[in-house]
Amino acid sequence: MKIGIVQNLVYRDKEKNLNNAEREIRQAAAQGADIIVLGEMFNCPYDNQSFVDFAEEEDGESLRRMSKAAADHQVYLIAGSIPLKEQDKIYNASFVFDREGRKIACHRKVHLFDIQVKGGQHFKESDTFTAGSQVTMFDTEFGKMGLCICFDFRFPELSRIMALEGAQCIFVPAAFNMTTGPAHWELLFRQRAVDNQLFTVGTAPARSYEGYVSYGNSIVVSPWGDIVFRADEKPITKTVEIDLGKNDEIRQQLPLLSSRRVDMYEVSYCEQQPG
Repeated sequence: MKIGIVQNLVYRDKEKNLNNAEREIRQAAAQGADIIVLGEMFNCPYDNQSFVDFAEEEDGESLRRMSKAAADHQVYLIAGSIPLKEQDKIYNASFVFDREGRKIACHRKVHLFDIQVKGGQHFKESDTFTAGSQVTMFDTEFGKMGLCICFDFRFPELSRIMALEGAQCIFVPAAFNMTTGPAHWELLFRQRAVDNQLFTVGTAPARSYEGYVSYGNSIVVSPWGDIVFRADEKPITKTVEIDLGKNDEIRQQLPLLSSRRVDMYEVSYCEQQPG
C-alpha cells in the first residue's frame, strides 16, 4: 500500500489552502499513492477564533473539493481535519473519501486539546470545539484502517480498540507544537506501533512561525517500531510504500496481542479476615 503524505503550510486564506491541498494531492497521486493524508486543520489556522471563522457544514466548499479530488485521482483521501459546523456546535473533524469521492468515514476529535504546560504551551480547544464520542475505522481493499486526530493518539485505549477490531494502520492528522513535538511526537508514534503491532502514520502542517507553530515532522512507523519515513519541518509531499504483511509477521514472532491476559486485567481487593 502506498501512502501519500502531504505536509503543507497553512495560511489565513482558505482558498489558498484548498488550492495547495489540491495541487499536492495531484502530486501524491502521480507518485502512485493509494491513500493520501492531509494535516490537522489543513484549511484553517490553528487558533480558536479561526475555528469559528472558517467553520463549514458538511456540504461546504472544503469537503466538496476534497471529495472531487479523491474521485478525480481515484485515491482514498483522509482530508486532514477541518472545523465542522453542525447546528450550534463545532467539531474538529476528519473526513475520509473513497476512490469515487464518496464519504466513508468521519471522525470527530474525541479528546480535546486542553493543556497548560509550565513554561510551554497553553491551549484550550474546548473553548470552541465539542468533543466527539466514537471510535472511527474504515474499510479499504487493503483491510481496515483506524483514524483519530492529534491529542486522541495520546490515549492508548483508543489505539488498542482499533487494533483489536482489525486495523492494519492508524492514521493521525495532527498538529503537535514546539513544546510537545520534540518531547513526544516520535515517541508516541513508535510506542503505539509497538504496542499494537501495526503501522502508524502522522501527518502535520509544515512549520510556520505565525500564530500556532506546528512541529511538522510527519512520520510513518512500522509495527516493529522502525521509522519508515520522517519529514522535517518544511513543506513536503512524499509517497511512502509499506507492506501490511509485516503486521502478521511481527505478531507471529512476538505474540503480544494473542498473549493478553484479559481474564486478569482488573484490580481485585481481598477482604480482610477478622483477627
